[in-house]
Amino acid sequence: MGELSEVVDSLENRIGTLLHRFEKLKRANAKLEEEISELRSRQSSYEQEMASLNEKHSALKLANSMLGSDQHTRETKLKINALVREIDHCIAQLSE
Repeated sequence: MGELSEVVDSLENRIGTLLHRFEKLKRANAKLEEEISELRSRQSSYEQEMASLNEKHSALKLANSMLGSDQHTRETKLKINALVREIDHCIAQLSE
Protein backbone atom coordinates (compact mmCIF):
# COMPACT_ATOMS: atom_id res chain seq x y z
CA MET A 1 0.00 0.00 0.00
CA GLY A 2 2.91 2.32 0.75
CA GLU A 3 4.22 1.81 -2.77
CA LEU A 4 0.89 2.91 -4.23
CA SER A 5 0.95 5.99 -2.03
CA GLU A 6 4.42 6.87 -3.30
CA VAL A 7 3.28 6.47 -6.93
CA VAL A 8 0.26 8.72 -6.28
CA ASP A 9 2.46 11.33 -4.57
CA SER A 10 4.90 11.21 -7.48
CA LEU A 11 2.06 11.65 -9.96
CA GLU A 12 0.67 14.57 -7.94
CA ASN A 13 4.07 16.23 -7.95
CA ARG A 14 4.47 15.73 -11.69
CA ILE A 15 0.97 17.01 -12.38
CA GLY A 16 1.64 20.04 -10.17
CA THR A 17 4.84 20.71 -12.07
CA LEU A 18 3.07 20.35 -15.41
CA LEU A 19 0.27 22.68 -14.30
CA HIS A 20 2.82 25.24 -13.19
CA ARG A 21 4.62 25.00 -16.53
CA PHE A 22 1.28 25.23 -18.35
CA GLU A 23 0.33 28.43 -16.53
CA LYS A 24 3.75 29.89 -17.20
CA LEU A 25 3.45 29.07 -20.91
CA LYS A 26 -0.07 30.54 -21.00
CA ARG A 27 1.25 33.83 -19.57
CA ALA A 28 4.15 33.83 -22.05
CA ASN A 29 1.75 33.12 -24.91
CA ALA A 30 -0.56 35.95 -23.85
CA LYS A 31 2.43 38.29 -23.68
CA LEU A 32 3.54 37.23 -27.17
CA GLU A 33 0.01 37.68 -28.55
CA GLU A 34 -0.03 41.18 -27.11
CA GLU A 35 3.36 41.90 -28.67
CA ILE A 36 2.14 40.61 -32.04
CA SER A 37 -0.87 42.89 -31.84
CA GLU A 38 1.33 45.87 -31.01
CA LEU A 39 3.71 45.06 -33.86
CA ARG A 40 0.83 44.75 -36.32
CA SER A 41 -0.44 48.12 -35.20
CA ARG A 42 3.01 49.64 -35.68
CA GLN A 43 3.30 48.03 -39.10
CA SER A 44 -0.04 49.53 -40.12
CA SER A 45 1.02 53.00 -39.00
CA TYR A 46 4.35 52.62 -40.80
CA GLU A 47 2.55 51.59 -43.99
CA GLN A 48 0.30 54.65 -43.74
CA GLU A 49 3.31 56.86 -43.13
CA MET A 50 5.10 55.31 -46.10
CA ALA A 51 2.08 55.92 -48.36
CA SER A 52 1.96 59.52 -47.21
CA LEU A 53 5.66 59.98 -47.85
CA ASN A 54 5.31 58.41 -51.31
CA GLU A 55 2.57 60.91 -52.14
CA LYS A 56 4.74 63.78 -50.91
CA HIS A 57 7.66 62.45 -52.94
CA SER A 58 5.53 62.34 -56.08
CA ALA A 59 4.30 65.88 -55.45
CA LEU A 60 7.87 67.08 -54.92
CA LYS A 61 9.03 65.40 -58.12
CA LEU A 62 6.20 67.08 -60.00
CA ALA A 63 6.95 70.47 -58.45
CA ASN A 64 10.64 70.03 -59.17
CA SER A 65 10.00 69.26 -62.81
CA MET A 66 7.66 72.25 -63.09
CA LEU A 67 10.41 74.46 -61.77
CA GLY A 68 12.54 73.59 -64.74
CA SER A 69 14.31 70.40 -63.76
CA ASP A 70 15.02 68.17 -66.74
CA GLN A 71 14.93 64.98 -64.70
CA HIS A 72 11.17 64.40 -64.64
CA THR A 73 9.85 66.36 -67.60
CA ARG A 74 8.29 63.34 -69.28
CA GLU A 75 6.36 62.44 -66.12
CA THR A 76 5.24 66.04 -65.75
CA LYS A 77 4.03 66.24 -69.34
CA LEU A 78 2.08 63.01 -68.90
CA LYS A 79 0.54 64.25 -65.67
CA ILE A 80 -0.41 67.61 -67.24
CA ASN A 81 -1.91 65.83 -70.25
CA ALA A 82 -3.95 63.60 -67.96
CA LEU A 83 -5.18 66.62 -66.02
CA VAL A 84 -6.10 68.44 -69.25
CA ARG A 85 -8.04 65.39 -70.47
CA GLU A 86 -9.86 65.20 -67.14
CA ILE A 87 -10.71 68.92 -67.30
CA ASP A 88 -11.93 68.55 -70.89
CA HIS A 89 -14.10 65.65 -69.83
CA CYS A 90 -15.59 67.72 -66.99
CA ILE A 91 -16.26 70.64 -69.34
CA ALA A 92 -17.96 68.31 -71.81
CA GLN A 93 -20.18 66.95 -69.06
CA LEU A 94 -21.07 70.45 -67.88
CA SER A 95 -21.96 71.62 -71.37
CA GLU A 96 -24.41 68.75 -71.95
